[in-house]
Amino acid sequence: MEQLKYIIESLLFVAEDPLTVDKLRTIIETAEAKDIRDALQALSQEYGQRGGGFWLSEVAGGWQMRSRPEYHEWIKKMLQPSPQRLSKAALETLAIVAYKQPIIRADIEYIRGVDSGGVLRQLMERKLIRVLGRKEIAGRPLIYATTKLFLEMFDLKDLNDLPTPAELAEFGANLDIPQAVDLPEDNQEADMEGSLDETKKGLDLEEP
Repeated sequence: MEQLKYIIESLLFVAEDPLTVDKLRTIIETAEAKDIRDALQALSQEYGQRGGGFWLSEVAGGWQMRSRPEYHEWIKKMLQPSPQRLSKAALETLAIVAYKQPIIRADIEYIRGVDSGGVLRQLMERKLIRVLGRKEIAGRPLIYATTKLFLEMFDLKDLNDLPTPAELAEFGANLDIPQAVDLPEDNQEADMEGSLDETKKGLDLEEP
């Protein structure tokens, strides 16, 4: 058990994406799925008890080592990353897709009230949404849904972790979010981190 746990820990350390139990089984051929799950839970508890700079997150259907949020300030100073940004129009569209998926472009544009073709292309280029197929109606329009990267970006285990509109409105009301620069709507930008919450607040969407 101890050796299996440390093998899994080493794999998680070098992996760029969350590792699923099935993926780990293909690598550690002698281990059963239950043993892998037990090892993951044991590692998660150890990281939690240690309270160090890392923790084990169950996200996007798999497991991933992540730095603790309280230390992001120092990590950013060292890495000095260029923040990923999306326009407010893109964030609004992403929220609609997240809560209404699977959804076609016509329904997105009905909710937003404007053409959304360019925004959808932008979100696909960022790999935040994907095409599931075509709807069997006139014109056979494309069907859109969010991606695994979307779950990773917003630290969601799966789509069931999406907050309800009421929860999101309450959460958004307590956030101290800087105001966007006064530009035309399609050019306004906001940081990816927390932006879906800001955008979803105020949208008149039914609960999933």
